[in-house]
Amino acid sequence: MFDVIGKRRWFFAFSLLITIPGLIFILLTPFSGGTAGLKFSIDYTGGTTWSIRFADTSVTSGQVRAELVTLGQADATVALTGKGFFDIRLSKLDLRHVEPAPTAVPTLAPAPTVEPTSGSSPTPAPSASPEPSVSPSPTAIPGSITQVPTEGEIGRIATGLQTALGPIAEQASLSSIGAVVSSDLINQAIILILVGSLGILAWITLRFRDVKMGVTALVALVHDVIIVLGAFAILGTLFDVEIDGLFVTAMLTVIGFSVHDTIVVFDRVRENRVRHAGEPFAEIVNHSLLQTFGRSVTTSFTVVLTLTALLLFGGSATEEFVLALLIGIISGTYSSIFNASPLLVVWQEWEDRRHGRRSGPPTVRRASA
Repeated sequence: MFDVIGKRRWFFAFSLLITIPGLIFILLTPFSGGTAGLKFSIDYTGGTTWSIRFADTSVTSGQVRAELVTLGQADATVALTGKGFFDIRLSKLDLRHVEPAPTAVPTLAPAPTVEPTSGSSPTPAPSASPEPSVSPSPTAIPGSITQVPTEGEIGRIATGLQTALGPIAEQASLSSIGAVVSSDLINQAIILILVGSLGILAWITLRFRDVKMGVTALVALVHDVIIVLGAFAILGTLFDVEIDGLFVTAMLTVIGFSVHDTIVVFDRVRENRVRHAGEPFAEIVNHSLLQTFGRSVTTSFTVVLTLTALLLFGGSATEEFVLALLIGIISGTYSSIFNASPLLVVWQEWEDRRHGRRSGPPTVRRASA
């Protein structure tokens, strides 16, 4: 029988080994000026997104990026999607300059009054023909699918790109997000994760009537959050992988999946404490882990297979979301088996020693002859 609890120090050491690098990169985020650590998308930082497709299909994202730097957008990011569109992210631009001018209102000349003759009333003369209305020149509207902007800062960038790389065949989207919206998203993300974690702590404590189970499950959740954030901090530093608006959804899903596995193990521990009363607590937990190990691994493996297929063939729009789920579910399965339960044993054994209780069955002493 494999002794998971007996080898808990090795599993704790492995957890430290994979969390410490991620923590270092996370802490680098506020001190590196955006060059290292977590990279946030415009959902959090504010900015402009632009999705375009060039008529020349041989244009590469590197060429687009180099031209954007030449046009004064050094912080721009460019990603090529599966349909040939370039997803471009720029610093926030004022898109109001590309709106069409309103139609000019025609002005009418005042009608002269004809002097009345005797016995007749004044009759106005026919009015002059109205000036023809001035039609606006065709300009692009923010978010337009068919028209490329020609005015303002974004129009200057579009003109520069077309001069260097050829005409833009199609524009899929153009939008800008301000800093106020971004600040609200960050605050909501933090509140959602905190409220979700505290709610899980309270529910597990009430469900098993043991605060130790609630706290150890929460520690396992924190472990999973650090793993996912740390992985994105490292990937953001090395490969410019960003955290977008769906990242919060992914984190809440990971938290729910992780705590599900932990609850399954803890529920079996509660049952075995009654069935095997008197046995050492470490052995009870180890039995419970082995009994639920196959179910946990099989469930996680099927989800991992699905997420891997989505990551490979699902397109760029959901890559970050699926990647966060994939890392979090693997980490959640590991922490439920190799972190939460061993921590529960450590805490219980410490509490038994503090109160002078025995952790195993009483020793039977033989009477001396």
